[in-house]
Amino acid sequence: MSLDDTTSQRLPWGVAALLLATQDALAARFGAVAVRGELSGFTRAASGHCYFSLKDAEGASALLRCAMFRRAATLLDFQPADGQQVQLRGRLGVFEPRGELQLVVESLQRLGAGSLYEEFLRRRARLEAQGLFDAARKRPLPRHPQVLGVVSSLAAAALRDVLTTLARRAPQVRVIVYPSAVQGAEAPEALAEALRTAGRRGEVEALLLVRGGGSLEDLWAFNDERVVRAIAASPLPVVCGVGHETDVTLADLAADLRAPTPTAAAELASPSRDELGAALEARAALLRRAADRALQQRAQRLDALAPRLGQPAKALLGEATRLETLARRLTLAVSARRQRLVDTPQRQFDRLRHAAALQLQALAGRLEATQERLNAQDPRRVLHRGYAWVEDAKGRPVVSVHALQPGDAVRAVWSDGRAEARVTRLEPLPPAS
Repeated sequence: MSLDDTTSQRLPWGVAALLLATQDALAARFGAVAVRGELSGFTRAASGHCYFSLKDAEGASALLRCAMFRRAATLLDFQPADGQQVQLRGRLGVFEPRGELQLVVESLQRLGAGSLYEEFLRRRARLEAQGLFDAARKRPLPRHPQVLGVVSSLAAAALRDVLTTLARRAPQVRVIVYPSAVQGAEAPEALAEALRTAGRRGEVEALLLVRGGGSLEDLWAFNDERVVRAIAASPLPVVCGVGHETDVTLADLAADLRAPTPTAAAELASPSRDELGAALEARAALLRRAADRALQQRAQRLDALAPRLGQPAKALLGEATRLETLARRLTLAVSARRQRLVDTPQRQFDRLRHAAALQLQALAGRLEATQERLNAQDPRRVLHRGYAWVEDAKGRPVVSVHALQPGDAVRAVWSDGRAEARVTRLEPLPPAS
């Protein structure tokens, strides 16, 4: 075994040193490289830097992390998007905070649409030719649903957004969730089965199929033919709210109504409580006006019939006397009631003032006791009894002999003054038994 081998075994690499050595080896071995592949997960940060992954153009399960800094990104002559076939040139390196292989991109050129996007277009054309996207087969949503179903993942933020929106907008609507995976190889069959289950049970009036945003690969389950056909075969109207406003899936096209976001799907499927209240208020105003018109018409008829009654004075004389008696009784009752109402606030005010005085007296006693306790803790009272405290040159109290060294400057403080001193000798006492 050579000396170098022995040294390398005795001196293990540090993580940072190993990553730096790996980066140097990559730079020396590869230098600038040109790579072809398919864009995935492209994002542009507020700083102007771009981050994305490059998938193998032939469909192999290989992924390369890439970073394109603002200087290079400003030279792009097109808008990169997921699924595009590109050729890029850059240098391989190691992103030290995560220990990941990374390609720092210096130039990026578009070659054409990626394989996933091409497959999306082929499926869309085939299913459209079969009539699954026809506008004639779209069904209207119920205007005032009592129960809505939601097909989504229980852990998805989209489900929380939908439930929050429905609770705010239409709390009277009951919600039944049909859980399903929304991403991955098992997601298409799970989504189709959840749609079929909701249709068989028939316990809701409409379905919301929702998922948050993501790349083309993340949303690929909603482009699966099984999901599209399950939506088309559903006996219930389906509102599809998948991704963001710019994301379009085949499930969106097959649904009875497409919503730009999950939140928008909840808003489209449920009536607004505020809007319903305003509509009811408008209807109530119409009814009030109609009732006023009817009363006015009947009042006019009474005015027209009044002359036919002749002289009603004699018939009403007894009633007038009775009304006069009732009026006097009412006046006396109102007067007595008014007097009681006048007396009551004064009594309440007197009780409140007495209670406030007692409360203030109790608070004053507590304040005085607290002041006495604070005065008892005042260290200056201890100094008045002949004691002194010792502090170092920075004004910090010296609470132990072990905090001093011979030659240290100290200051002794009494109640009536202070003195500067210097430590000449230390005598620690033995600990108390």
